[in-house]
Amino acid sequence: MSIQQQMRTELSKKKIFDQARSFAYEYIDGIEHMDVFPSKENIERLKTFDEPLSDKSSSAEEIIDQLHEFGSKATIAQLGGRYFGFVNGGAVPVALGVKWLSDVWDQCGGLYLTSPINSKLEQVCEQWLKTVFNLPMETVAGFVSGTSMANLSGLVAARFRLFKNLGWDINVKGINGAPEIKIFAHEQVHASIKKTLAMLGFGIENIHWIPSDTHGKLRLDRLPELDHRSLLILQAGNVNTGSFDDFDAICSQANKAGAWVHIDGAFGLWAAASKSLSYLTKGIEKASSWAVDGHKTLNTPYDSGIILCKDAEALISALQASGEYITYSEQRDPLLYTPELSKRSRAIELWATMKYLGKEGMNTMITEFHTRAKQLAEGLSESGFIILNEVVFNQVLIACENDQQTNFVLNTIQSSSQCWCGGSNWQGKSAIRISICSWMTTKEDINKTISIFTEAKNSLY
Repeated sequence: MSIQQQMRTELSKKKIFDQARSFAYEYIDGIEHMDVFPSKENIERLKTFDEPLSDKSSSAEEIIDQLHEFGSKATIAQLGGRYFGFVNGGAVPVALGVKWLSDVWDQCGGLYLTSPINSKLEQVCEQWLKTVFNLPMETVAGFVSGTSMANLSGLVAARFRLFKNLGWDINVKGINGAPEIKIFAHEQVHASIKKTLAMLGFGIENIHWIPSDTHGKLRLDRLPELDHRSLLILQAGNVNTGSFDDFDAICSQANKAGAWVHIDGAFGLWAAASKSLSYLTKGIEKASSWAVDGHKTLNTPYDSGIILCKDAEALISALQASGEYITYSEQRDPLLYTPELSKRSRAIELWATMKYLGKEGMNTMITEFHTRAKQLAEGLSESGFIILNEVVFNQVLIACENDQQTNFVLNTIQSSSQCWCGGSNWQGKSAIRISICSWMTTKEDINKTISIFTEAKNSLY
């Protein structure tokens, strides 16, 4: 039997799909009881994949069985209730189901002609997102892999427009010999912003740094004079403290000067969907572009990033693609709004998540993250930990009496596999950063986490 005949048989009999479904159900059923981070033994067992590529084809059933046997146990229990690292989020069940279905569709989402369904759902999601974030109606959206790529898209649009303001067409003339663009960002800007600015040819040394306050917010009193060649980068949700810049006041000044304002809102922009937390995002509609993830706070499956830009011409021009084989349509062609030509149809799961939750479901889920973060901060404070931040959203930043104790507690917790969080550095001191961002996290999970932290701290003495 040829390999083509073999694959046709597998496709028609569907045995391997039933096998994968069975293993997926087994994984889901055990998610709340598995190690949050894989044990050393299960990490060691990954060596089974260190093998030379075989000359002949392999059994599909054996491949899926091997992946489940050795791979499932070496995953991060991100879907569970006690993974608090990197603001990774969970996954809403309906979105997982939709992803399974859309994975079988295997749609290339670059053009309307390669996926009409993706084109339509991108259009729908674009409208819904403008409603949730209260953005100008002229805003357009591009669906990318994550906020890193969304930041790149927003900043490349800013670069195009600001150079145009100065009479320079970056697409024609390039960056060599171009007039100066002034880039302003505060000290707590995310690492992905620095990376993106370097990729765009600006260089870290060309960033004008603005001081941040003790909460990680840009100091309004230190905001420099801006003009039509200025790019100002703000953030909704400091990755350590969860703090939000004063968008209303800052953007008002920037708008008067004709500056471009980009907001990095990877996880924080979704505060706009919470009735009690939306005050944190007041004034975001005055910015020029926004970057946000679905797979963080909204709990879509990976990967799901979004660039929103109210200057459609700048975004499309900056990301333009041309080629004799590219056939545009009269419908929405998604590649106009993203760097990729070939791309996954991410809007399908985003649409399913937003439709399932609705405005009230988003409000409830996102507000719950804040409630659980407050519960955790209060419990850890009572256990003798130092809470380093004002818990305004879903981030809790803690420390012990000194760096040695903080690092010991962090290492003890990470080794326990009962929960997982990451380390950071805040104002020159070691800290433990906890992100509450999974719909699965319950009051009981937080109580258990407080006990885990307390036991680790008590083991110091």
